[in-house]
Amino acid sequence: MRCIIVEDQPPAQRILRKFIQDVPTLELVDVFSDGLKAMEFLNTDSVDLMFLDIHLPKINGLDFLKSIPEPPQVILTTAFSEYALEGYDLNVVDYLLKPFSFQRFLQAINKVNAKHEHIISKNDTPPLAEIYVKSSHEHIKVLIKDIFTITSDSDYTEIHFKEKKILSNEPLRHWVEVLGGSQFYQIHKSHIINTKKIDRISGNLVLLTNGAKIPMGRAYKDNFLKNILQ
Repeated sequence: MRCIIVEDQPPAQRILRKFIQDVPTLELVDVFSDGLKAMEFLNTDSVDLMFLDIHLPKINGLDFLKSIPEPPQVILTTAFSEYALEGYDLNVVDYLLKPFSFQRFLQAINKVNAKHEHIISKNDTPPLAEIYVKSSHEHIKVLIKDIFTITSDSDYTEIHFKEKKILSNEPLRHWVEVLGGSQFYQIHKSHIINTKKIDRISGNLVLLTNGAKIPMGRAYKDNFLKNILQ
């Protein structure tokens, strides 16, 4: 995995360099003494992992992390434990409290490896083309691309197509697990939509190409818009 160090203290830089050198799966690409230089690098290049100190000149490490649209995996390194909770809120992989041992460093790397392998495995899995929907006593084959919306109806769901719908025995959370991802999004407590069928977004409504108008729930709107409009 390609990695960078963002750390302003030379002794801490030397320790991280040595630890990284001792792990065959890691490749150190560069070392930066402040977040602005690292940001300039990340605007033109990409890495898999970043070792990030919190107390940096010019810009705080956590503020720097918040400013990156698509950050790599991050291991925070700091002498101050009070930032741990905020760090995990930013989805960092691990939090190394200085001074840390090589054994503790390896534990953090193992977490990164597990997450990295999961991402690769997920990306290598071809998207579903068809599924079988259990409806009453039948299993009906449907093409994923033909689904417009999936709507909750108590413990059942209605799967809507352009000119028909199928009543499924499965609850909405089942379809979130099966189809949730880059194409299907839950945008309301009662609705999942196929983003390939969006015609336009107007206010709090998503209008689909079949004329359906699906409301966006407050709890889902921000995340949905951030991902679909990026």
